[in-house]
Amino acid sequence: MAKFVNYISEAFQELKTNVTWPEWAEVQRLTIIVAVFSVVFALLTYGVDQLFVKALAGFFNIIK
Repeated sequence: MAKFVNYISEAFQELKTNVTWPEWAEVQRLTIIVAVFSVVFALLTYGVDQLFVKALAGFFNIIK
């Protein structure tokens, strides 16, 4: 158990001293970019899904 606690404390120490964290403004900017991209991707996925629904409905109406 002592090895595990030592590992965790060393990991936190390394995160504090050796990792370069981005500035808060950059984090906010990148978060907005990811959110916008996610919404656009979701809308595109919805659009393609609706296109396939209409195409399949049309196909099945033709073969009826």
